[in-house]
Amino acid sequence: MGNSRPALFANLVFNEEGQPAQVVYIGGVPHYAVPDGDFLRHVEAEYVDRQIVRRIQERILSMREAVTEGVLRMLGQEDIFTRASIEYAINHMERILEPGAVNVDELRTALWMTGFRAVVNVHGDLVHLDMPGLEGEDEE
Repeated sequence: MGNSRPALFANLVFNEEGQPAQVVYIGGVPHYAVPDGDFLRHVEAEYVDRQIVRRIQERILSMREAVTEGVLRMLGQEDIFTRASIEYAINHMERILEPGAVNVDELRTALWMTGFRAVVNVHGDLVHLDMPGLEGEDEE
C-alpha cells in the first residue's frame, strides 16, 4: 500500500444519487470509485478528503465559541490551557490529513454514528456535506 495515507472518509462518501463510493487502490494510492451510471470514476481520495476537512473546519470555525464551550463542558475543564489546546485543534484541523495523526477507524465510526455523509459529483468535487449538529447556513 505504499506510504500514502488511507482514504479518511471510506464508507462515508456517496455520489449525487446516494450510491456509495468504494475505496480502491491504484498504484498503492487510495481512490474513491464514484458510481457514474454503468461506470466508476476514480478520484484520488486525498483530493476529496481535503475538501471535506476544509468544509468541516469552516463549519466549526463559524461556530468556534459554541464548539469550544461545548468541548470544555464535556471535558469538565475550564482552564486556559485546555481552551487554548481546543482552539489550536480547531485552527489546525487539516493536520488530521497527516498519516498517523488520527485513528482513522475511530474517526470513521464516530462520523458514521452521527449520520455524517459526504456527497460528491463524478469528478470528486464536494457537493454537499450532511453533518447533523453542525449544519451550516449553506445547507438546505
